[in-house]
Amino acid sequence: TCPLVTKVHREVARMREENRTVLMIGHAGHPEVEGTMGQVDGGIELIENADDVAKLPYTNQDPLAYVTQTTISADDSQVVIDALRQRFPDIHEPKRQDICYATTNRQAAVKLLARSGVDIVLVIGSATSSNSNRLREVAEREGTRAYLVDTAEHLDPAWFEGVKCVGITAGASAPESLVQGVL
Repeated sequence: TCPLVTKVHREVARMREENRTVLMIGHAGHPEVEGTMGQVDGGIELIENADDVAKLPYTNQDPLAYVTQTTISADDSQVVIDALRQRFPDIHEPKRQDICYATTNRQAAVKLLARSGVDIVLVIGSATSSNSNRLREVAEREGTRAYLVDTAEHLDPAWFEGVKCVGITAGASAPESLVQGVL
């Protein structure tokens, strides 16, 4: 287990020992989210977006805390964190950000890549990878067409019609052999 994920597990256990309800910012069905939520018996609730924050049945007087999935989009999580802070000014926050620095760095790099004038961005990685999907979303949010490919066979020649410049990145779990195969 990644040390950062272990840190989140410890934070959840500590917050539950303090009788806080833990709000987990993440994606339903993601293995890390399921694993983290399984660390404790109840007292933890998943929130995926700011709309979920509005629906929470708590008040600012309730002992609340939040943690984040380590591979979630930094931009997406910040929107949810801002909504939590606005609705629950006294919410307990992690001492340090839970999002993996490698994930944050990759997302920042893709943002720059998408803004650099490329026509499309190819993200090499599995469709089941949260990290790879977030990279594709980051590029699209910057207004650049982006495609997730997990093998060279998934490249569609139509994507490249009229394209002069292609940006390429890879998800954290994409093996080098896969990257080389797509290149």
